[in-house]
Amino acid sequence: MLLTGLSWAFPSSVFAQKGWVSLFDGKTTNGWHTYGKTTVGQAWKVEDGAIWLDASKKSGWQIEGGGDIVTNESFGDFHLKLEWKIAAKGNSGIIFWVQDEPTKYKYIWETGPEMQVLDNAGHPDAKNIKHLAGDLYDLISAKEGVVKPAGQWNLAEIVSRKGKLTFLLNGQKVLQTTYGDEPWRRMIAGSKFKDMPAFGKKFSGHIGLQDHGDEVWYRNIMIKKF
Repeated sequence: MLLTGLSWAFPSSVFAQKGWVSLFDGKTTNGWHTYGKTTVGQAWKVEDGAIWLDASKKSGWQIEGGGDIVTNESFGDFHLKLEWKIAAKGNSGIIFWVQDEPTKYKYIWETGPEMQVLDNAGHPDAKNIKHLAGDLYDLISAKEGVVKPAGQWNLAEIVSRKGKLTFLLNGQKVLQTTYGDEPWRRMIAGSKFKDMPAFGKKFSGHIGLQDHGDEVWYRNIMIKKF
């Protein structure tokens, strides 16, 4: 059964009983590291129970002292639940099945698909129908009219189980697809990832939060393994 409620006012013991594990303690970046490094960069900060990317110092299209961050642990079938908030005109993403092999892959999105995090009203990427918030980025459009605007918290869920991938946003199922089959391979072949040989090939990996050069906040990051 999918847990899609919007309330997070549950004691940790309740989550533990239901098999949920916290990936973020609300105080530190323990359990995470910047991709290709052993610790989290200084631009990722923890304030008011959220991990926040301070975008005040740009370095190309990313942030000085930022970079994408990934969990230390790898996951197979899982149900991920978290809240995100994006700044006006901002862009980020929740990336999964990341292969933590920086000597082979420069960026986490070379291996892992993404649930898009975006200010639909302000970011130019929203002009692409498969680049809106909640989309399986560049692959499948999500149900529209569900995302909350920049500056407001959104509850996102990603469920990967037995060849089926489901996205939920603010309690509503916004897309579902199969993976690892011929339709999945054809979909990738028709996307911007077609020349990335490792993209979407392995269905176990790390969870990543993207530095796309904009302020973004994440909190209440929980996961349940199947």
